[in-house]
Parts: sequence; structure tokens; C-alpha cells
Amino acid sequence: MMYPKAAPRGSNVSAPPRTRRLSVAFLLAPRFTLVAFSAFVDALRLAADEGDSSRPIDCDWQVLSQDMQPITASCGLKVSPTSPLVDPTQFDYIVVVGGLLPHLKLDPELSNFIQHAAARRVPLIGICTAPFILARLGLMENRRSCVSWYVASDFAEEFPGLPFSSEELFIDEGDRLSCAGGTSVVHLAAHLIERHCDKARAAKALRIMIEHTQLPAQTPQPLPPLMQQTSDTRVRKAILLIERHISTPVSAEFIAQHVNISVRHLERLFLAEVGMTPVAFAVKLRMATAYNLLVTTQAPILDIALECGFLSNSHFSRSFKQTFGKKPSQVREEECAHQHS
Repeated sequence: MMYPKAAPRGSNVSAPPRTRRLSVAFLLAPRFTLVAFSAFVDALRLAADEGDSSRPIDCDWQVLSQDMQPITASCGLKVSPTSPLVDPTQFDYIVVVGGLLPHLKLDPELSNFIQHAAARRVPLIGICTAPFILARLGLMENRRSCVSWYVASDFAEEFPGLPFSSEELFIDEGDRLSCAGGTSVVHLAAHLIERHCDKARAAKALRIMIEHTQLPAQTPQPLPPLMQQTSDTRVRKAILLIERHISTPVSAEFIAQHVNISVRHLERLFLAEVGMTPVAFAVKLRMATAYNLLVTTQAPILDIALECGFLSNSHFSRSFKQTFGKKPSQVREEECAHQHS
């Protein structure tokens, strides 16, 4: 399919004629994540002009659509497209913004457009859950995807043959870039602004957005809930690995190999950073996860036991009582009584 050319524009404020250094098109999935989109756009906006006039001088951005209808974000707000589908080669990047997994279905025309852009060698960026979209279109073969720890197990289950990471803020593999979403998008945008414009413009955008410094791609993602904070990158990566394997616990040897240190070194780091060995930390995390599932869901206790890596209900019950002083059934009964009091 042939797509028309369109004159770049990024805001309603007129800009003097000038060749843009960075031009980006956005495709918004249904129920997309607003902060992932807006953080990227604002980084471009702040880098595009001197001062705070928001003129698209050095950077340009468009929101493309097949029907020009408003697109609803996961929070319920709507964003209006700025352009129909046009020739993707006029952009430096096509950015696909994902959102809620159950709604992650694109109009066939948008899917065709993404595949056309890939065939024309336009780099594609998947942010938030958009790596799922790119993978479903067969565009992530032999490439790593960056996904949030929150959906890592979903990605592994749907795409068992594709490499991915939930440790880094973003991954740049040239023609495919991906980012876990949230405010980490700001650092991916700054990475591209520095590449196409200059370091000063990237720093300006970050400074105005109250980000102290640009974080490199390899910066570990923030730790999930229930996890203790640590400044050591190796410990953070190990904790993320433990979290991903709650239902199938891994050995200290496996963890040490993953973070490229010896088991003894790993144990020393954990003792210094979190006050316990990796194995003890894994048990503590499994217990905390089980407790949370008991009081926040109606899942059968056996299902919770299996999800948290226990082979039997009796083993789970003994370990739970040793940790919390009560059986799982008692905790659930007390929570039910509290809710109805």
C-alpha cells in the first residue's frame, strides 16, 4: 500500500522553516498507557525549541491513525490523532504505545502499517506492552524485548522462543527499541534526543522534567512491591530474577550465573545489602506474595501454594505457619471477618 507524504508538525504553535533533526510518529494501542505516551512527547517538546515555546523546530511528532477517531487511554482520557497514516519513511522512528494486555489488539490497517514500516527499514519502538504487539507481528525475531517485570511472565508464556529482559530500563537494538514504560520512557527519549540533536537538548528536557540525570539503558528497573531496595546492580538483577521465578524457585547457583558472579560473592552481597542469603530472601518473598494473595484474592489455597512455588498444600501450610504464626486458612478467615465487620 502507498502512503502519502505529510508535512511534519508537532504542535499548534507555528515554527520557522527548518530541517528537523528528530521526527517521531506515534501509534496508540486501544487502552494505551497515557504516561508512557505523554512522557515521550514532552521530552521531545522540551528538546525541540529554545526556552519554553514548544515550537517543533528540532524535533517533530505526530499521532497517526487509520480513521482519525480519538483513542482512549487506560485511564479513560482520549487523545486525538494529528495525522492519517502517511509514508513512514519520513519519520526517524515509529513508536507503538501499548497498555492494558486484554485490550492489546490493533486495527488490521495499523498492523499492516507497522509491517510496512519495518519492511522500509524504519526503526520501530515498542513502549509499555507494545513489545507484545511487535512480537505478534513477527517483528522481534532474534531481538531482545524490554518488558516490565509486571508482565514478564505473560511475555515468556506467549513467546517462549523470544529473548527478553525485565531488568533494564530500555533496550536499543538499532532497528528495534523497547522500553518497559512509565517514566523510564523519558530516558529512552533522552537517549534518542542526544543521538539526533545533542547532549545539551537531552539534558534540558530531563532537567525541566525534574530528572537529575540521564540514565543509561542498562539501569535496572525499579524493584517490584514487597522487595527491599538496594543500590547494588547485581543484587537488584538477582532480586528481579527471583521475583520472576516465584512459582518455580531457582537455585543460588542459577542466580549467580545469571549475574555473572560466584555463589559465595552473591551471598556476601545479599547479606550486606538485604541482611540474608538469596535463598532466604526468596523464601521471604514467596511468603509475602502468598500472604498478599490470601487476603486480596479468592483463589483456592492450593492454587496459591503452587503459584508461590510449593509442591503441596501441607508444605505450604507448615512454612506459612512458621513465618506468620498462623495457618493460611486462619489468615483468610480473619480477613473475611474483618471485611464483614
